[in-house]
Amino acid sequence: MDRRSFVGTMITVATARVVHAQATGSASEWGSPVLDCHFHQRPTIEANLAHLNGAGCQAAYLLTRLQSADDAKRFIAQEPTRFAGYAVGTDVTAAEAVQLFTTAVKAGAHGIGEIKYHVEADGPEMRRIYAAAAELNVPITLHFQEVPHTPTEGVFNTGFKRFDKILKAYPKTKFIGHCDAFWANVSADYANDIDYPRTPIIRGGLTDRWLSDYPNLFGDLSANSGNNALTRDPSFTADFLRRHRTKLIFGSDCACSDGHGAGISQQGNPGAARLAGKCVARETLTTLKANTTPELFHQLVWLNGHRVFKLPL
Repeated sequence: MDRRSFVGTMITVATARVVHAQATGSASEWGSPVLDCHFHQRPTIEANLAHLNGAGCQAAYLLTRLQSADDAKRFIAQEPTRFAGYAVGTDVTAAEAVQLFTTAVKAGAHGIGEIKYHVEADGPEMRRIYAAAAELNVPITLHFQEVPHTPTEGVFNTGFKRFDKILKAYPKTKFIGHCDAFWANVSADYANDIDYPRTPIIRGGLTDRWLSDYPNLFGDLSANSGNNALTRDPSFTADFLRRHRTKLIFGSDCACSDGHGAGISQQGNPGAARLAGKCVARETLTTLKANTTPELFHQLVWLNGHRVFKLPL
């Protein structure tokens, strides 16, 4: 085979691969197209599509490190129906953090996040980022964690129980809550003592109340933490989803490689062992499907993400 024929063959193969990926992602097995709004960007377009297709998701909102923003833009340009937009994260303690976020948003980023650093959620480092998010009119996705997963990990965006003061102080900032402390506080008895409580939910938890009380707070249903909140007390789930139907957004935060649990699906997190070998997207979509009407399911897994992150439908 000469060089021209070889190149032509490779182009044909690549085109066929992408066409197959588009067909797989668009034929949703869930009865609705699904937008994964907590999708950590993989290095290649093939790796990103492998998880989306395996999980039966139509599209992803990419969470990417600032230095990889050009990759996100390239993926979106190549596959605009599969990659709906992107957010950027960088070290919030850096002196130039606000300027870096501002430049990134003006260059096309749809949001800020995931923000996961060893700071207090109401500290000075974060307050300047909240003000910038309001000025830029983009959402910010926050990882709230009060209990370390491993002896050396530490905690992130601490002080969630005080966060109502931030919600009041920055009413124009759109906050997307995520992770352990955010979802454990759906129960009124949470004492910052365990990462993923499995006991029945005591009604009146901070997260539940604040989703009702503050128009600028939204819930990201991703990861073991979101799945745990939806599965720990079956008597709570369906009503919670109905009451907050405009405030909840589907995401996976899944590290499996194929949308079926291959690889390290929970990144070695011992507290999330119940989902080891499983795809978080599939597990949470199954739970949502069982606790909603088709119309509500469509809103949670497709419409809300597009609306909150201002993504083109």
